[in-house]
Amino acid sequence: MILRRFYFGIILALALCVAPVLAIADTAFETSRIAVVTANGTFNLNVELALNPNQRAQGLMNRKEMASNAGMLFDFEHIESVTMWMKNTLISLDMLFLDDLGTIVFIARNTQPGSLRHISPGRPVRGVLELNAGTAARLGIKRGNRVLHSRFGG
Repeated sequence: MILRRFYFGIILALALCVAPVLAIADTAFETSRIAVVTANGTFNLNVELALNPNQRAQGLMNRKEMASNAGMLFDFEHIESVTMWMKNTLISLDMLFLDDLGTIVFIARNTQPGSLRHISPGRPVRGVLELNAGTAARLGIKRGNRVLHSRFGG
């Protein structure tokens, strides 16, 4: 009887540890179109939307590739201090940090896959747009440019 309770306790503990990971792994993302307005023109991209805590926790983890015209748009719904990292992210990214109107206030370029280094704009933001590394340079995206999407006043 005591042994049976012990095994039940172990199984329950494992289930409680694994359940959050499975919930994140099964996260589905809504897709949308955005426009990035730069001095070089307006560029349309297809993005997945990370809108809730599970989606934001999953992000682009464990992806081996992403289309050149794709990205992920994180919306935190209000201005807050945001810190990103590259844990379990297999591809290098450009991270564009956005204010509530979609204005780019900081760009972290060519982030290191798998890094646990915290990436922060040094000020509160509303969202983050993640693109393949080098996209910001290729399209001429700079601080002060705008990301147009209905979630960011555009």
